[in-house]
Amino acid sequence: MMMLCAACVASAANYLTFTAAEDGSTFGFVNKDNDPDVQYSLDGGETWTALPEGETVILAHKGDKALLKGDNSHGFSKNYGKYSTFKMTGKVAASGSVMSLIDGVGLSTEIPNNYCFRYLFSGCASLTQAPALPATILTEDCYDCMFKDCTGLTQAPALPAMTMYESCYDNMFSGCTSLTQAPELPAMTLDYRCYGGMFRGCTSLTQAPELPATELSRLCYDGMFLGCTSLTQAPELPATTLTECCYESMFEGCASLTQAPALPATKMAYACYSAMFLGCTSLTQAPELPAATFSMECYDAMFYGCTNLSRILVSFDDWNVGYCTSEWVKDVAPTGTFICPKDLPLEYGVSKIPEGWTVEYIEEEGTGVSSALADGVTVWTDDLTVHVCGAEGEVSLYDMSGRIVAVSNAADEECVLSVPSKGAYVVRTNGGSSVVLVR
Repeated sequence: MMMLCAACVASAANYLTFTAAEDGSTFGFVNKDNDPDVQYSLDGGETWTALPEGETVILAHKGDKALLKGDNSHGFSKNYGKYSTFKMTGKVAASGSVMSLIDGVGLSTEIPNNYCFRYLFSGCASLTQAPALPATILTEDCYDCMFKDCTGLTQAPALPAMTMYESCYDNMFSGCTSLTQAPELPAMTLDYRCYGGMFRGCTSLTQAPELPATELSRLCYDGMFLGCTSLTQAPELPATTLTECCYESMFEGCASLTQAPALPATKMAYACYSAMFLGCTSLTQAPELPAATFSMECYDAMFYGCTNLSRILVSFDDWNVGYCTSEWVKDVAPTGTFICPKDLPLEYGVSKIPEGWTVEYIEEEGTGVSSALADGVTVWTDDLTVHVCGAEGEVSLYDMSGRIVAVSNAADEECVLSVPSKGAYVVRTNGGSSVVLVR
């Protein structure tokens, strides 16, 4: 195996670097039952000085730089209670690789232990730019609360890892109130609470990153965007198999969210959607809920406090599962439309159908005429096809967001309209409309 000389390694080094963005900026760090090796250089790496806990390094002039490194091959922070946190004043932009605190040069891409960078920059309101996080192999809690309450941070670093570990990004950017852009999250393999509270309280974040994973894990998205009051667009959620509490409080308090993502899963898990949209005051229409059966607390407080919500469509026909819809429509709009199968008992209240709302029924296959359509018009389904008989004029088919899916001129006695996927659709003809469920 070819070995690189020390000089070659040094020339390729990518040191964690702090650059003063204003005169007189400072940095240091404090320990909590931890004792990492930290060294800094103010002359471009010619000389290195140990940085003990409590010592303050002054960057006298804007543009002054400090390089940092350490020999911490067993991890920078040791466990849940033993960690070190940088402290800063003024304005400081970080660059280079945070991994120079591990291998001394910043070339490693493997985090060595659990909790490695836990709380590393937590509370650094002076941090204006995050360093590179090149690791592709993570560990449990490795970035837990790493940038918590870094209120001067406007952009997150790239996160290239494809496999998540337990709580690896837990509360990573919580309280970063100036963060306007989230990093891409390419991981396909999730783990327990891996994104839990990741952007909690990021009040300037307007758009969420794409979430490509189709296999979830317990609490994986728990509170991920909780309190993101400027978030206007939610990511697509493609998973069809849910896990315990997987989306719990995911968008809670997202007061600017106007459209919910589609929720295609038909089999529920314990508390999977609990408080998912609690307090989303700009939401006017709930996502279609195609599941025909419940799981304990699956819809608990799901739309609590959605004061403008006025439309819900469900596919279940029974309320009798413990706490599954507990207070799920408390404080929604005073009037609205609740669409459900005809077999669902008409029970009202904050845990059932909202008081003051009208009820419309889903057209089940072969059930015949909807009261909303003219006499003599029948609607039924067959696989991914909607059949309409007796229409005298144009027949239009829409999805539940109002987008047109198909149109027929009713030239034949029976109109046949194809749909792209299973779900609920709206048939409009003869001046009336009906909701039909394609199972």
